[in-house]
Amino acid sequence: MKKIFVNPINTFLILFIFLILLFFLLPINIFDGEIIYQQELVTMKEKRPLSLHFVAGLEYAKTELKGIKEYHLLGKGYLMAFLFIVGIPAIVAYRVNLGFKNKKENLKQ
Repeated sequence: MKKIFVNPINTFLILFIFLILLFFLLPINIFDGEIIYQQELVTMKEKRPLSLHFVAGLEYAKTELKGIKEYHLLGKGYLMAFLFIVGIPAIVAYRVNLGFKNKKENLKQ
């Protein structure tokens, strides 16, 4: 198991896949979004946290969507999703790379 995380590319891919599965399969409402409700002639917008699970179409029962015309992420929500899914694995992989380089330099001395 330890050998898998020595390579920064493996570390990035494992964390990337883990976070994608986490955010798309579980309804974790942390990404800024907007829901547009419509009842007859009245349309109302509400900004609230959404989950990627919900936005991707893996939504809840259709009865819970009654009165909802549309829902989507805002710019900040897309940025947060990108930073969580790509940024965190990239930082951890970079840290693994730095640690591996330090070990190589210490062995040479």
